[in-house]
Amino acid sequence: MSGIKEKEQEIIEEFEIFDDWMDKYNYIIELGKSVPEINPEYKKEKHIIRGCQAQVWLHAEYKDGKVIYTADSDALITKGIIALLIKVLSGQPPQEIINADMAFIDQIGLREHLSQTRSNGLLNMIKQMKLYALAFQKSKS
Repeated sequence: MSGIKEKEQEIIEEFEIFDDWMDKYNYIIELGKSVPEINPEYKKEKHIIRGCQAQVWLHAEYKDGKVIYTADSDALITKGIIALLIKVLSGQPPQEIINADMAFIDQIGLREHLSQTRSNGLLNMIKQMKLYALAFQKSKS
């Protein structure tokens, strides 16, 4: 099982603990408090993910063959969502990130419990993270 699949399975198991979506939302908000803090120099316009209801800044760097993400958001739920994505994708090789199907999002029921604009934002976050991975993969070849 790949590192990403293992992380996804951990999240699925964590979400199974909660009976209702209010508890799951609270858990997502708590996750947001643990997101790797983005360096203030990257909290600029060019690091904002377009198409998100809230402002989300995302930065990626390539270290030892792996992509490391940091992020921030001005909204608690959104910060929690990016924290979930970072938990799964950060520290993984670019090719694994590019190939990740992110099926855990539907398995935990997240997409169906988000507003349309937040759901679009989630897709844009994933897209941007994969674009960073693709750029790092291309630069190393």
